[in-house]
Amino acid sequence: MKAARYYDRGDIRIEDIAEPTVQPGTVGIDVAYCGICGTDLHEYLDGPIFVPPAGQPHPVSGESAPVTLGHEMSGVVYAVGEGVEDLKPGDRVVVEPYILRPEVDTGPDNSAYHLSPDMNFIGLAGHGGGLAEKIVVERRWVHPVGDIPLDEAALIEPLSVAYHAFERSGAKAGDFALVGGAGPIGLLTCAVLKAMDVEVAVTELSRLRRQKALDAGVADHVIDPAVSDVAAEVRRLTDGRGADVAFEATSVNVVLDALFDAVRPGAVITVISIWGKPASLDMQKLVLKEVDLRGTIAYVNSHPKTIELVREGRVDLKPFITRTIGLDALVSEGFDTLIHHNETAVKVLVDPRS
Repeated sequence: MKAARYYDRGDIRIEDIAEPTVQPGTVGIDVAYCGICGTDLHEYLDGPIFVPPAGQPHPVSGESAPVTLGHEMSGVVYAVGEGVEDLKPGDRVVVEPYILRPEVDTGPDNSAYHLSPDMNFIGLAGHGGGLAEKIVVERRWVHPVGDIPLDEAALIEPLSVAYHAFERSGAKAGDFALVGGAGPIGLLTCAVLKAMDVEVAVTELSRLRRQKALDAGVADHVIDPAVSDVAAEVRRLTDGRGADVAFEATSVNVVLDALFDAVRPGAVITVISIWGKPASLDMQKLVLKEVDLRGTIAYVNSHPKTIELVREGRVDLKPFITRTIGLDALVSEGFDTLIHHNETAVKVLVDPRS
């Protein structure tokens, strides 16, 4: 089968590899769509980061580069292994793409399995990937999506990132939220916040991305930081109070600085983005305003909740799908667009079979 294989920074190859084998307790999935994630771009430009370098195998997967990429995937079950009784061929599913130690409890009562030692991700540290025609994963990572269209379902994984960030922030209905950045995760965070009846402002340099936030109905206000003082505009919108919560979704220091200026005393700032370099922080702003600065990584028991948001119609994922490409065009049309023309695209999906 065809698969996108990551060898090293700037080196991704489309190759023919053996199909995976369905083992007891696992589920075989024909991949329908896989999104290109910002993390994939980081690996291509700055990595390896999550990908174990060649000759340095991951302690759980036992794999190192080259590995099959792709962790934002949807598909259809084609086989189930012995012991899997609650799924069947033909079921439409998504994957929660974790690689964890076998002994880690991932039940609903464990709210920290995503922070366990040696945590990594399917499609980055091994165990196959969604940028391939087929994948086999443990049953615990497979979530049925019912009648959600499979192209939209491929966005459940990044939507779960946004949902977990929302939970980490403590935001609630009636709050005013400022989102720094209207890229894919920023826009999906806006979508979750709107679904939870939070008033949303987004600050973004790109005119096209600001317009996308408005057209998709996920922002009440958009701010162009090139022409407006972000903090002053937020204070104007909140009767001088400032934002109750803020979300950093750019890994750009000036955006983080603007969030500190724009939030009210006692606010929460949640950092969603993966930073490829150290950031600077004005500690006086954190101290004197008693701001809570929180990190967030991935998701934990988030997929079922986000699937319900979509099935109930509270989040519409269609506006965020920019285009679908074939696997052979992954770098030339996918990565190139998202790296060099990123304001023209939100989510580029890959159909591994086309």
